Amino acid sequence: MAAAEQKKVVVHFRSTGNAPQLKQSKFKIGGNEKFLKIIDFLRRQIHQDTVFLYVNSAFSPNPDELIIDLYNNFGIDGQLVVNYASSMAWG
Repeated sequence: MAAAEQKKVVVHFRSTGNAPQLKQSKFKIGGNEKFLKIIDFLRRQIHQDTVFLYVNSAFSPNPDELIIDLYNNFGIDGQLVVNYASSMAWG
């Protein structure tokens, strides 16, 4: 296994709009996982089927994107910031 695949990425969830807050906002997720894993994880955490996720309050990644790639391109201060909302918040 390559070093990039073994790397854990700190994902920092930030609620937007009327989305419920998480008790714990930071989680470590394997870099070789797809963004879909973050989507499914968050749906279970907030008990909602529909959730909109954005990286850096800017764009919604493809569910097939690798977390390590998103982190390498958009990570800030050693973490990947993922904003989430119950309805569309940004483009």
